[in-house]
Amino acid sequence: MKQLIQQVQENVIRAKNFYQEFRLYDLASYSMNYLTPKDTFEKEEHLAYGLKARNRLDLYRTKNPKKQKPLIVFVHGGSWQHGNKRDYVFIGETFAREGYDVAVINYQLAPENIFPAFVDDLAQAIHYLNQNKSKLNISTDNIILMGHSAGAFNVMSVVYSAQPQQFKYIDNIKAIVGLAGPYHFDYKNDPLAEHAFDQKISYQQVMPYYFINQNKIKHYLLMAENDQLVENHNSFDLDMALSEKGNHSHVVIIPKTGHITIVATLASFVSHYFKTKRTILHFLDEALED
Repeated sequence: MKQLIQQVQENVIRAKNFYQEFRLYDLASYSMNYLTPKDTFEKEEHLAYGLKARNRLDLYRTKNPKKQKPLIVFVHGGSWQHGNKRDYVFIGETFAREGYDVAVINYQLAPENIFPAFVDDLAQAIHYLNQNKSKLNISTDNIILMGHSAGAFNVMSVVYSAQPQQFKYIDNIKAIVGLAGPYHFDYKNDPLAEHAFDQKISYQQVMPYYFINQNKIKHYLLMAENDQLVENHNSFDLDMALSEKGNHSHVVIIPKTGHITIVATLASFVSHYFKTKRTILHFLDEALED
């Protein structure tokens, strides 16, 4: 009983720290986006990829495309209960600057919507982008899925899941980049995640760790050195599961970052102080060479 009480208290502290960090991040994102240059991309806002209110995405078209015309699809974090595409202008800009088109999506949030709703939304967004690529003046031949925290779970689960999504675009995906992602954990009684999943279904029936299949996608799992929210075993376990199937996987720890700052350090005006952006760009060059 004493151990159970201690575990509950630790979970409550984690939840309080998470929401405190995200409130600070919300405030910081306004400043980051205000300081973000706007001359490296053309932007289309609030494109409807589905019928639900949050089935919307913002598209950042680079002014200097790479020859492969790669498309990054970015999925925000927020414990599946929080977050908005409007907070990630700096993500669109930082990769548009490097020759990538970038789609930043919203998705349905918990607790009103639980797994697999937010994963199905991602599949639907990718389908929309593919079906409308000529109209949008983009290519979907070289897609990079990128997500932070809960968004990293989503991008991994759109490929590795027990749910029948009829996902047709695995061959179009060149790389998946997960930043501080939870890929193998028990969400029951976890205050940050329990509202996003059916508590009657065990995590072994949900986590992408259990549904790895062989493919040619390159997987890059970035961990924050000082992450106090997502445990390291999530990335290490997934890396092992991918490797056992013969899939490419690379884990890297980004120094001087925490769970939230690992994504914030991608902003152009601070990225040169950290390894996050240049590490990802190196990985993406590797993935696009094949």
